[in-house]
Amino acid sequence: MTGHIPPFALKWLQVVLAVILMALAWRVANGTGAMALLADLHPAWVGAALAALTVQTVLSALRWRLTAGQLDIQIDRRTAIQEYYLAQIINQALPGGLLGDAGRAMRARAQAGLLPSVQSVVFERLAGQIALFVFFAATALLSLALPGWLDWPRTHLPPLLALIVTGAVALLGFWRAELWPKRAARYFRTPCLHALAAPEVRTRQITMSVGTALCNIAAFTCCAHAVGVGLSPVAALVLVPLVLLSMLLPLTISGWGIREGAAMAVLPIAGATMAEAFAASVIFGFAMLAASLPGFVALRMTSSVKPMRS
Repeated sequence: MTGHIPPFALKWLQVVLAVILMALAWRVANGTGAMALLADLHPAWVGAALAALTVQTVLSALRWRLTAGQLDIQIDRRTAIQEYYLAQIINQALPGGLLGDAGRAMRARAQAGLLPSVQSVVFERLAGQIALFVFFAATALLSLALPGWLDWPRTHLPPLLALIVTGAVALLGFWRAELWPKRAARYFRTPCLHALAAPEVRTRQITMSVGTALCNIAAFTCCAHAVGVGLSPVAALVLVPLVLLSMLLPLTISGWGIREGAAMAVLPIAGATMAEAFAASVIFGFAMLAASLPGFVALRMTSSVKPMRS
């Protein structure tokens, strides 16, 4: 069915869906109350969120540089950071959410070809999502095992456990070489392990992935504090990754609408109201957009948009 729909139409459908989901979230969350929270937010917490997102961007760029280096693509630090900011602003501004990353891969193809450049982008993004999932799964299991950490509603337990089991099985399957077809192992598993888990880069990859995950969690937590929602460290480590991982669904532009729905579904577990959850997610969305604005500088620098060469 989708093969007969022009790509530009699919992209604008994402915009329309984002508007519809935001309107539904606004209605469910008591939009008037959310607006009052947004009008009375604490700027210092927003500034802290922007700082965390800035550190996250730099760490992500350096992780991409390290990953690309393992695939015989040499990128200097300045270019890596410029390219990452450029990708972010395109991802934020255009429907699809991946066009900036695609451009980053295209411009990095000169040294080793298109396949390794695409792999470097995919593997770097994958490392960040794995780190977020590990934080969520580990803390969620502890919160279930230790009384008083987090009061999980019974209705949330089946999907929570299903998500943890599904993620754990996927990670286990990734490590079991015998489960992979030869072609898939050749083009994905083997280069991915070399790029992310080879002895010479393993420690740095783990450090940067932990750092980017914590920065993202901290940024959303700061946005929650900005509207008066004081998330505990346990609540932040369990619930915020769920909100952030929901943005992986490529249904809307930059996760708008989906992220707000996820926040409204899980943040009340930590005592937030629907209006507070909605407001925190909206502030985070705008903080992400503001933190990516240096991408406009990269866009104007011709050296950053030409193909990268050795």
